[in-house]
Amino acid sequence: MIQVVTTVEVLPDCLDDFLSLLNETLTKVQAEDGCLAYEPMVDIATGMPTQVELRPDTITLVEAWANLDSLQAHLQAPHMTRFREAAKEYVKHVSHQCLQPV
Repeated sequence: MIQVVTTVEVLPDCLDDFLSLLNETLTKVQAEDGCLAYEPMVDIATGMPTQVELRPDTITLVEAWANLDSLQAHLQAPHMTRFREAAKEYVKHVSHQCLQPV
């Protein structure tokens, strides 16, 4: 299993537009072969003293894929190509952290 934490920082006042595009694509991604989880998340305040500063313009996608091949297929899927093209006007920065169990 491969876990991916994707962090998307959107431009100011673009969060709703970005989320609208993401929601249009969400069910297609979740139906892909090898997709075990694909959940968009936003920061919440918890009061934990070690919590990082809240990021109001950031979406974190918590993903789980059966294997590296399924992740690679996801990245090349036509709906993801269309999504990335449509969303790029709203995105300031994207980063990925890819993990495997130890």
